[in-house]
Amino acid sequence: MDFLDLEIAVARQRVKRAELSLERTRELLDEDLGALIGIALCERLRSEQQQLSEARERLMKIVPPTITQ
Repeated sequence: MDFLDLEIAVARQRVKRAELSLERTRELLDEDLGALIGIALCERLRSEQQQLSEARERLMKIVPPTITQ
């Protein structure tokens, strides 16, 4: 395993963790936990969406998508 493989694996893990965290937050938001908690979860949801986007961008910098013709 070389350095690039390790870097790709770490980037994929970041994406997966961000996806799972976002999914858990959405599930909590679907529950009726009160207005203040709902507001906090909305803020957390926005933050996690940003983290997921950044993780995907990092992964794409390492492994750009292939162009099919």
